[in-house]
Amino acid sequence: MSIFDAFAKISSQSSGGGKIEYIIAGLGNPGLEYQDTRHNAGFMAVDKIAENLGVKIDRMKFKGLCTDVTIAEKRCLLLKPTTYMNNSGESVVEALNFYKLDTEHLIVIYDDISLEPSKMRIRRKGSHGGHNGIRSIIDLTGTEEFLRIKLGVGKKPHPDYDLAKWVLGKFRPNDMEKLQQAIGNAEEAVKLMVSGKTDEAMNKFN
Repeated sequence: MSIFDAFAKISSQSSGGGKIEYIIAGLGNPGLEYQDTRHNAGFMAVDKIAENLGVKIDRMKFKGLCTDVTIAEKRCLLLKPTTYMNNSGESVVEALNFYKLDTEHLIVIYDDISLEPSKMRIRRKGSHGGHNGIRSIIDLTGTEEFLRIKLGVGKKPHPDYDLAKWVLGKFRPNDMEKLQQAIGNAEEAVKLMVSGKTDEAMNKFN
């Protein structure tokens, strides 16, 4: 083994001593102006997972903020791309490549305007459905086959309402409360999914 290979092996392991097995990416936009907006539901979800595990997502790497944690006895990387939503794939692909993982070991959590707040959907694969963050991940990984957890943020008030204005708008207080319920379910779903129990998670939460 060369010195480079030895270094790569050490670097691919988490601070907890185990190799990263899953990347859990929550999508959103960095910056205070985007905090608590609908498009940042993914950020909120991974932040909540980190909070419940007693850690912070505060390490700069892979064009994002990240930390490694143990979930259901699996070493996982919690990742928040800081590339802005439209380029989320750049961060995700860097992390996948670094840990030599394929997309079967990727779970992406993000907002979905077709679902009402408090609703959540788990999918094994699918198109981007107009979501630019998912579009970027599909474009750069070259596949639609990766696990997703969609968090409902509610549909536009009327069809002519500007989509960007809607997703970059902040949650109403009652909708934020409903979102927190979905985030709690998402955390439980992640535990099942990294344990190879995606079907169980889908039956329970879809």
